[in-house]
Amino acid sequence: MCPPPRGPSDTGSNDNRTIATNRRARRDYELGDSFEAGVVLTGSEVKSLREANAQIAESYAQVRDGEVWLHGLHIAPYSHAQDHSGHEPERPRKLLLHRNEIDRLGHRMATERLTLVPLRLYFRNGRVKIELATGKGRKTVDKRHELARREAEREAARAMSRDARNG
Repeated sequence: MCPPPRGPSDTGSNDNRTIATNRRARRDYELGDSFEAGVVLTGSEVKSLREANAQIAESYAQVRDGEVWLHGLHIAPYSHAQDHSGHEPERPRKLLLHRNEIDRLGHRMATERLTLVPLRLYFRNGRVKIELATGKGRKTVDKRHELARREAEREAARAMSRDARNG
């Protein structure tokens, strides 16, 4: 008797696993719509990502000539690759989106002065995906206000839980 066929969701333990996150994005930008895009990669880049060797903190995406490109994503060379078969760590990488999404993003970025900010790099069903969000940069004063507001909310929640325990 033959084993059941393996589907795309049976690709192993790396399914739906986060590779890298951009924690600074939520502090530095006012984020709007978020969406998922595929990433065009070479074989050694995927192998390196399976080892979680990526940094997206300094990366950004932009629409150019009807295509979306990701700049500044650093994928370290694969540990077992030879020099001639590796990849360039900081090369621009093409993102895969539907045509209507690209057109809508290009128009919004041009008219509203938005930035495409990568939030998370992850595997979904064996494929590398990136979560992008439209964002508007915050000024230093706005960041301080946001931190103070969040701290006040935390302190209020602590006080309420303390009162609930004691009373």
